[in-house]
Amino acid sequence: MTSVAGPHGASPEITHRRMLALAVPMTLANVTTPLLGLVGTAAVGRLGDAALLGALALGAVIFDTLFWTFGALRMATAGLTAQATGAGDRREVDRTLARALAVALGVGLAMVALQGPLAAAAFRLFGASPAVNAALSGYFAVRIWCAPFTLANYAILGSTLGRGRTDLGLGLQVAINVVNVVLTLLLVLGLGTGVAGAALATVLAEMAGTALGLVVLRRLGARPWRVPAAEIVERAGLTRMLAVNGDVMVRTLALITALALFSGLGARAGDVTLAANAVLQNLFLVGSFFLDGFATAAEVLCGQALGARDEGAFRGAVRLSLGWCLGFALAVSALFLAVGGPFVDAVTTAPEVRAFARDYLAYAALTPLAAAAAFAFDGVYVGATWTRAMRNLMLAALAVDAAMLALTRDLGNAGLWLSMLAFLAARGLGQALLYPRLAAGAFPPVREPVLTGATR
Repeated sequence: MTSVAGPHGASPEITHRRMLALAVPMTLANVTTPLLGLVGTAAVGRLGDAALLGALALGAVIFDTLFWTFGALRMATAGLTAQATGAGDRREVDRTLARALAVALGVGLAMVALQGPLAAAAFRLFGASPAVNAALSGYFAVRIWCAPFTLANYAILGSTLGRGRTDLGLGLQVAINVVNVVLTLLLVLGLGTGVAGAALATVLAEMAGTALGLVVLRRLGARPWRVPAAEIVERAGLTRMLAVNGDVMVRTLALITALALFSGLGARAGDVTLAANAVLQNLFLVGSFFLDGFATAAEVLCGQALGARDEGAFRGAVRLSLGWCLGFALAVSALFLAVGGPFVDAVTTAPEVRAFARDYLAYAALTPLAAAAAFAFDGVYVGATWTRAMRNLMLAALAVDAAMLALTRDLGNAGLWLSMLAFLAARGLGQALLYPRLAAGAFPPVREPVLTGATR
């Protein structure tokens, strides 16, 4: 990475080229991940048992939600690592990774130990048929063992990204997905192990990813296993990591709540509304893949600039991130308005769903534009570890969402989409308004020393 000397370390290069070099690999990693779900669905689908397919689908939702809740570990590790990298403190980089791996191991083993209550709660929530629950039980009992490795991979990915190596992050994600796909086909179709085989494939893939990730980090000079236990549990450092993780976790739960409200209220409106909204949400999903890449780039650049105490680089990274997110979102929203109709027709063949989705296409097409500032500032806030503010602003945005849902209740599905747009926009607006004060606190003005008569 090209860098210049900052007041306290190596400042990152703030250019459009560097922004794209960081954003594009993570965008590709985001795009490849859904392909894994398609392969698993296709493999189990060929077994010809609807209950097995339903169990796989519900199992994916359960574990995606469970692990996504602790995805804070990836962001917290990335932000803290980027700051230590910018400050040129390699020892702190290793300490951050060691603490993150310790947290991953502790939380992952706790999930395994609590698998009984977790499974009971999940099964009760979905209320599936006995046949689906029987298959789901086998899937859950196997896949829960990947928890320590999945969370460890979050920590490893965060450490890799914080160093500015999104290319290696892409490689790790692709490697895990490729191993998972190959093992899923072998175990499910080759050996006939059903959904339990699909779960085992994921466990083995996550284990392989952890091993490969540690090898990659060692090649980068990381030695987390050499960090003494006393430094890992050192009060100030561990407290900071846990606080950052806790803030991001609450923020993620608030985001999940907003999305669940949208889906749940849509489901209550009827099957056609639910199906049409699900089709339209894919537009936002596609846009978010790219916006998340720019958010990751902001994490790296802002975190390293803050660690180097280079205010100019930090503010430049913020401007660049906002510019790319807003420009890309504007282009994508225009594209969705232009080709959204054919996209809807390609996704569903049901005439009533097609017609209903087209009526609300404009709302869905505007979601990337409404969310652009939120994605950009999420990266900035994570890189700067302003996670308490990010948490509070997300809760405020959730309150805006709830208020809008109440105010637009009589508007039907239009009210749902207006509330979602308000939620996304409120996140970005709140972060933009608070940013100047947070930046001023992070880079306080340097006062010249007062010269006395004896020192003049």
